[in-house]
Amino acid sequence: MNTQTTQSPQFYLTAPAQCPYLEKERERKVFTHLVGPRAAEMNDLLTQGGFRRSQNIAYRPACENCRACVSVRIIASAFTPHRSMKRTIARNADLAGTELPARASLEQYDLFRTYLDSRHQQGGMADMSIGDYSVMVEETHVETRVIEYRVRSGALEDPGELVAVALTDVMIDGLSMVYSFFNPAYEKRSLGSFMILDHIRRAEEAGLPYVYLGYWVKGSRKMDYKKRFLPQEHLTGHGWERADPDADLED
Repeated sequence: MNTQTTQSPQFYLTAPAQCPYLEKERERKVFTHLVGPRAAEMNDLLTQGGFRRSQNIAYRPACENCRACVSVRIIASAFTPHRSMKRTIARNADLAGTELPARASLEQYDLFRTYLDSRHQQGGMADMSIGDYSVMVEETHVETRVIEYRVRSGALEDPGELVAVALTDVMIDGLSMVYSFFNPAYEKRSLGSFMILDHIRRAEEAGLPYVYLGYWVKGSRKMDYKKRFLPQEHLTGHGWERADPDADLED
């Protein structure tokens, strides 16, 4: 008998560590391994339950004194971009997004390093080598895609400049944006927002109801951009609930 198909996942707790989003808080996570023939099914269920995937690990916050992290998903079928989002889409009309298998490339890594060196010099990924990056992209037992965004060159032999990349899981009810990065030199393009808008379009065209954005962290200004994509649902103690755009969720 294949025990992987019958055993329930085992969950573990990390040791407390400094929270990367809230200076005065200590973070702790609960995690499990995503392996075996049920990995995709478990990833769907766990993501719907507030977990995130990193390589073959699914995790969620399990902090003792803080509940600031809130899982967010956009309702793709009901989404309508507001004026500034339409401008973002227009500014990036010259980009082509190509969906590829989860394979790392040196070109992706060079862009990844440029992004980290500009935006996250002190983050946990700051020292990642190309080998580490390859593992982040390729070590997956679920349906994962790399979406490359390039400036259209107009020449068949020239694929165009790579300006942004998204690592995305395809789930039964939506797209989960695992990680994305872009060339910070193109600040006026708002590439981070554009990739979210493009994923909303892709989800709607595929008949998938949601785009999962990971965690909005109450009190962290760097995470406030996630609240702009409405309508959206937040995972609460009562399940997924439509978020009020004019009020924060209670702790």
